[in-house]
Order: sequence, then structure tokens, then C-alpha cells
Amino acid sequence: MTGPPPLNILIVGQHGRLQYEAVLFALSLDAATPEGRARLFVAEPQPGPLWDDDPRMTPEACDILRDLGARIVPFESRHFGQAYPYGNKIEALFALPAREHFVFFDTDTLITGDLSEVPFDFARPTASMRREDTWPKIELYGPGYTETWRALYDRFGLDFESSLDRSWPDEYWQRYLYFNAGFFFHACPRRFGQRFLDYALSIRDDPPEALVCQSLDPWLDQVVLPLVIHSFGGGRDTLPEGMLDGSHSCHYRAMPLLYARESDALIAFLEAIAAPNRIKKLLKDHEPFLRYIYQGRGAKVRAMFDRNDLPRREQGIRNPLKRAGLWMR
Repeated sequence: MTGPPPLNILIVGQHGRLQYEAVLFALSLDAATPEGRARLFVAEPQPGPLWDDDPRMTPEACDILRDLGARIVPFESRHFGQAYPYGNKIEALFALPAREHFVFFDTDTLITGDLSEVPFDFARPTASMRREDTWPKIELYGPGYTETWRALYDRFGLDFESSLDRSWPDEYWQRYLYFNAGFFFHACPRRFGQRFLDYALSIRDDPPEALVCQSLDPWLDQVVLPLVIHSFGGGRDTLPEGMLDGSHSCHYRAMPLLYARESDALIAFLEAIAAPNRIKKLLKDHEPFLRYIYQGRGAKVRAMFDRNDLPRREQGIRNPLKRAGLWMR
């Protein structure tokens, strides 16, 4: 008898911050998910006219990733590149095997539990609900939430009314389907990726009139993602609460936020996987990792906050850290 096929996990690896985060992600996946239960694909953008410099990772980072079992897969940047690097997560989907289930994670994530335990319903995709009301920004005399979101659903022939969470009042941001794009999943990366790309290009190149007051940089991926998920029959909370962005993963986003917010156990896990000399030699080249993990700045951040009484909004963490000279990404 054979068990279920391994889970395809996708992250993007790129020269600069993302390659160091990719190594840390791979280390955490290797430590938390038993061998054979997941396959890590690290999608790497290739040099081309949409990049000012070579976006590929260094040989040292690639060697470590391969030694951890990752498959580095190239992809071409045909639509986004330097002008909108968040578009990597859209174009990278075409580097995965077609018709195989996948889970995408942002590289600034740690895997903290066995991902094979997570009951993904690949026919009902979802994404991270750990988000704030970052888009749209409602102007005094501009379109409201309903008009703005309805225009997007109408653009693609989607049923807007069925996307609403009516437990929240009209014109309150949580009534409308909105995610953080830190993770998402589906049954086929090519189908999901093509729709993600088509919707993103349509909105970028010809935004509906209701978006006249809205910025799409850097929000384009998070504006499009709910539409794509809804179009495939997904929505809110198709995963049990508390697994991703909880017991099995942590989307830390920046080292100061990680040290300010997360548990003692997660800090110990992070520092243990980052401790081997070969790993340390590479990760020290990224200044935030050097300062916070290896030189004690993380402990200073930690001492500033009570994990049982954190500010409700992220800005309430960022601002005191900036005033103390402890913010870095």
C-alpha cells in the first residue's frame, strides 16, 4: 500500500532578501514536515528585459536549497518583473506540474507543523485571513466598498452577492471577500495561474471606473486573489481555523514583527534551525537576519512587547520599533 502523494509546496526564490527567506523557509519545512510528505519547489525568475539586474539566486543559496531537497524551477517574467515583483507569485505558478495540487507560500513564512496534517480542500481554495483593511481606501466622495468590489466582480461575470459575509454590516471592510496573499492553494497551478494572470492584467491595464481613487501598487495581487478564489468555488475559512497562520505556519513578514509577536517556542525553533555553521554563514549576509537572529536585536524587540497584550494593528508595533531604532526589513 502507498500513502497519499507528496504535497507540492511553492515559494519564489530571488536574489536579495527572498533567497535568504527561501533558505529559512526550506529549513523550517525540513524540520517540521517528515520526509516524503511534501515536495518543495523554489521558482526562480530568469534574467530578461523586465529585470534591471539578474534576479537569480546565488550559487551558495541554491546549493543549500537543493541539499534540503528543494527543486529549483525557472520561470520567465513576461508581464511583471521589476515593475511589480509581487507578480512573481502569479507567473511562478506556470513552473509547477500541471493538474497537481499545490500550496503557495510567501517566502517570509516559517513552517511550524507537519503540512500533511492540514486538510486542504483543493476544490475549494482559500487564502490567508490574517489581514487588515489595506484595500480599498475609501475616499470621502469616492465609491464605497460595495461599489468598488461589485465593479470587479461584474468585470469577470462573477456573483458578487454570494461573496458577502452578511454577519458584518454594509460598507464595513470584513463584509467583502479579502485575503492576505501569504498563502493560497488549488487543484491545478496552471488553471489557477492563468485565471490569476488574466484577471490581474485586465485590472492593471484597464481598471474599472469605480477604482478611480484606488492604488493597485502594491495591492494588485490581493485585489485579484479573492476574485480568482471565488471563481473556483472557494471562499473564507475552507480550512480549519488555527492551522495555517497558527499551529502549522507563521507568516512573520519581517524579523522585528516575528520577535515582537510570536511565541517563545517559535523563537527557539527559528534560532535552532538557523544555528548550523553553514546556514549561519549564508544567513549573516542578510542584515536583518544578522542583527535580529545572531546579534541580539531580536531579544531587545521582544522585551518591548507583552505577547498577551499586543496592539490590535500592526502599526502599533511598527511605530514604537521605528522610534527605538529597531525597525528593519
